Amino acid sequence: MSSPFLYFADDRLSGSELASARLDGLVVELGEAYIPADAVETAALRAGSLARLVGDLLAASHLSAAWIHGALDEPPARHSVQRAVAHRIHVSFGRRFVYRDPAIPAEDLAVVGGVRVTTPVRTLVDLARTPDAAHADGAARMARLAPGLVGEALDRLGSAGPFPRKRDAMALLRRLAGAGAQDDVTR
Repeated sequence: MSSPFLYFADDRLSGSELASARLDGLVVELGEAYIPADAVETAALRAGSLARLVGDLLAASHLSAAWIHGALDEPPARHSVQRAVAHRIHVSFGRRFVYRDPAIPAEDLAVVGGVRVTTPVRTLVDLARTPDAAHADGAARMARLAPGLVGEALDRLGSAGPFPRKRDAMALLRRLAGAGAQDDVTR
């Protein structure tokens, strides 16, 4: 069930009514929806705003999951989604999202605001494995969310079998662990 604080175009209000309310300062954009201007932005609202994009078969992952978990201030320009069911699905590709086909195991998924999202550890691992600056920055921000998250991600990668970009991901996570230890010493 959708939150009463989330407004989607053509649900309770038309797209033009929401645009007018936005111009009047009554609502603000949040992901793929709008929320009241005075509402507190929560992980549940961020996730819920992607409900129509993610649906029942997909999960928010990578930068989208980092945004939902609170590591990023702004949502990514294109949301990342990944298959959350065992069977193959047919996805209509669009400019609004990046689709990744490998299924995410159930233990790597959490339900936030009625939407499947990769867990913080899985999100950090995914970000560390993606070879670009935006994902590396997202990994660094994700690492600051909770003490021990980098250690959990390193343990997860260390116990996993071989897969693409594992070495690079572990190197990035070790750098992040070292940076976190230095931050703790300087405080």
